[in-house]
Amino acid sequence: MPESPTFNVRMITPSQVAESLSIDVDEVISLVMEGRLRGARIGVPPQWRIEETSVVDYLDEQIEEARQMALWSQSNAASFPEVWGAGFSHRAE
Repeated sequence: MPESPTFNVRMITPSQVAESLSIDVDEVISLVMEGRLRGARIGVPPQWRIEETSVVDYLDEQIEEARQMALWSQSNAASFPEVWGAGFSHRAE
C-alpha cells in the first residue's frame, strides 16, 4: 500500500506575515494576489493563510533585488566622466 503524502507546509495568517515584515495586512494580501507570496483561502468561512516558506523566499528575493540595485548604483557612479576623464582622447597624427 503506497504511503500517503505528509504535508510539512506551515501556514501562517496574514497578520503574522504583516507583523514580521512591518507592513499592512492589505499589502500581504496584495503580495499573494500578485503571486509574490503563496497563500490560499482555507476553511469555512474562508480565511487567508500564507505558506511560511514563501515569506522566506520573498525576503530572499528582496535582498537580492536590493543587492543588484546597489551594484547598479555603484556601476553608474563609476561611469561618471569625472572618474574616467573628459572623454575619448584624440591623438594628433
